[in-house]
Amino acid sequence: MEFENISISSGSIKSTEGLPIKWDLYSPISGTNRDFPVIIFLHGFKGFKDWGAFPDACEDLARSGFGVVAMNFSLNGVGEKRTEFDRPDLFERQTFTQDLNDIESVIKALQSGLISDKQAHLNTDVVGLIGHSRGGHVAVAAAAEFEAVQCLVTWSAVADYLDFWTDQMKKDWESKGFTEVVNSRTKQVMKLDKVVYEDAVKNKDRVIALKRVEDVRVPSLFIHARDDESVPYTNSEELHIHCAAREKELRFVANTGHTYGVAHPFEEMEFPKPFAELLDWTIGWFREYLR
Repeated sequence: MEFENISISSGSIKSTEGLPIKWDLYSPISGTNRDFPVIIFLHGFKGFKDWGAFPDACEDLARSGFGVVAMNFSLNGVGEKRTEFDRPDLFERQTFTQDLNDIESVIKALQSGLISDKQAHLNTDVVGLIGHSRGGHVAVAAAAEFEAVQCLVTWSAVADYLDFWTDQMKKDWESKGFTEVVNSRTKQVMKLDKVVYEDAVKNKDRVIALKRVEDVRVPSLFIHARDDESVPYTNSEELHIHCAAREKELRFVANTGHTYGVAHPFEEMEFPKPFAELLDWTIGWFREYLR
């Protein structure tokens, strides 16, 4: 069933560090007392909730009968400027542990009513997760950790960030205390502090997706682009193989890359075919298993 009318609201809650976790809530309006399950959308590395076609995808998910919370991780580096990395001091220390804490904060805010919409009834005891790239890596760990999470979809997820980081990055952390990455869109050179690496090593049993997926027993769909230039599709193969869920599936999107034909800013009237396919599979999975 498609819902013609949706409500969009925005706000922020405080992280465990007291920093803002900014969110947008997309809610279907039915005119009845029907309860809608909630999906939390997690952006990737050097990403944010307003990137590219993400807001349009969240609207489509809401029209399909789900409340959708798109969130910015508190340390993602995007501050007052919605689409600019104006807080590099936060970006450089974005750890997986804090990302997990942020997801827990959003779940608690949903369940306590801090994140809500008076025009829609949301079933906050039933939560699904979508994560793109690094966001998929964190989503796997969150699905293993938080009881409210009942369904999982990953888009081009990284399986193990300890292997994903290069030897040169590790040498930089050891010798300088930081490494640098380039934002290909903005050309910004952005620091990553050694604390990011140390947190992942110290807490690997909690935060590394390939380890946590062995504890994931909720229905899980792993989607990957065959020609992904950033995260090889074998990452999703590994996650699918090791996932403990009875209902699990691995799907590939052909002839496309890491962002499924979408760029930022996204100003097209229609989704590129690969992204439309990705979204159709995602909606179908949640309709089947998130109830």
